[in-house]
Amino acid sequence: MCSGQPGFLRNVGAQLVGKCRLLECYSLTEAAQMVQLHRPSVVLIDLRQGFPRQFDRSWAMAHNSNTTFLIIVTNISELDQSHVPAEIADRVVHVQVDVATGDLSHVVMATEGLLADGRQRIAVAVNDQNCAAYFPPEPEAGDRFSAVTPQSPLDSAERTNVAEGPLTHNRIADIPVTGDSSVSGQPSIADRYRTRTPILRQMLERLEVAAKHDVTMLLIGETGVGKTHLAKLIHESSQRQEEPLLTVPCGALPGDLIESELFGHVKGAFTSAHAAKDGKFLAAGRGTILLDEIDVLTPEQQVKLLRVIEKGLYEPVGSNETLKVEARIIAASNLELQPLVEQGRFRPDLYYRLNTLSFNILPLRKRLPDIEPLARFFVHLHAQKHGIDVVEICDQFINSLVSYPWPGNVREMENAIRSAVIYSNGGNLTIDTLPPNIVEGAAGPGNDGSVASFFGGKRGASLGNRIELTEKDIIEQALLNNSFSRTKTAKQLGISRVTLYNKMKKYDMMPKG
Repeated sequence: MCSGQPGFLRNVGAQLVGKCRLLECYSLTEAAQMVQLHRPSVVLIDLRQGFPRQFDRSWAMAHNSNTTFLIIVTNISELDQSHVPAEIADRVVHVQVDVATGDLSHVVMATEGLLADGRQRIAVAVNDQNCAAYFPPEPEAGDRFSAVTPQSPLDSAERTNVAEGPLTHNRIADIPVTGDSSVSGQPSIADRYRTRTPILRQMLERLEVAAKHDVTMLLIGETGVGKTHLAKLIHESSQRQEEPLLTVPCGALPGDLIESELFGHVKGAFTSAHAAKDGKFLAAGRGTILLDEIDVLTPEQQVKLLRVIEKGLYEPVGSNETLKVEARIIAASNLELQPLVEQGRFRPDLYYRLNTLSFNILPLRKRLPDIEPLARFFVHLHAQKHGIDVVEICDQFINSLVSYPWPGNVREMENAIRSAVIYSNGGNLTIDTLPPNIVEGAAGPGNDGSVASFFGGKRGASLGNRIELTEKDIIEQALLNNSFSRTKTAKQLGISRVTLYNKMKKYDMMPKG
């Protein structure tokens, strides 16, 4: 059952980034297991348009954990207080959302209020098909899920302000929600891209600003990181969202047909041109065209592309007629273009034209905070698609995913999760359901040295023993492994905190803001 607002988790979760650790589950069954396993202090459940059985299962969660508080989110008048069992009524907070505005600000306030009330853990369940659990960063251990330096959930001033509301009373609190909020409306690109990695979120915030303007953009990232998906998000965030989005996989086309695919051709332009054909630039109209793997273009093709970008003009193959491009161009490449320029394989003028608004997408192995949420999302997606009821995801399953460097990135992970769901035994996802190479850490080929450095960081290798790898990759991975604790990172790398600080400063790795 869907509430009609599938962005609930992303909207609310975005407001809690940095205040707690995020885990996700995608059914009330799994949420109930998480309550039993972790004994969270707070459970947030989105039951807008919910069925009676979903309310009953929610009450059962509270019954099974007498230290757990529930925040129940419904549309106005969907829940009568008398329907809440009396024995748990003092642990239930009811937040009513105005369906006309969809404003979730009071949901965030309620959650922060209970976090601020001295509670160490919070679990969040969102609908019967979209659940998640939040846990604040542990102050001691190097938590693999924490994307930022651990911090207290709320400072004393915030704690005082929130505690003045109705959440401080041990009774059900009906909170109508009206008006506008920063969490209402379309989620940000960072949220729709499903990332909680601070560095990547910062980049996507810059990208979202550019997406709203009519400018050419360049996406750089390894195969499988989601460049096509990101291009779709850019298109949806622009004024062209009602127009078509076309993708041209340049690397999959024979070199002599790329120009025809892009610009079209007239009849008889070449041997097999038995009829005229419109190119993708014409077919895209006023929409968006994604040119994937532009690094394969020949120098002559690069010249023509540069003319299209700068002047918006081109001629179909075999024609003298000049046409004007109205589509927005997004270019993408699996490879960094600067080395190709230095090797004479990519034109400097095109490189400098594209590099003005270029965005590098981190590989999955450098986005450790994203691995578990993405994995649970794919579990839910493919369990639904294949009609399999997944009832449990064991810790070793998640640990194996986090400990693998994913040279194929998100695409490789989704394929692995699909396989695991298909081979799940009785709905239980264990390491035995994963492909053997992932459990064994036998990563496939990759064009980035950080695949090897990933294992170096995991095994605690010192910088002196890994001189063949770049310092930046090793330090970056070690910081992720140690939840950005400089003390633990320096100890793992066998260097002093001062040395680590200087190297982070040298490689522009210091936290921004």
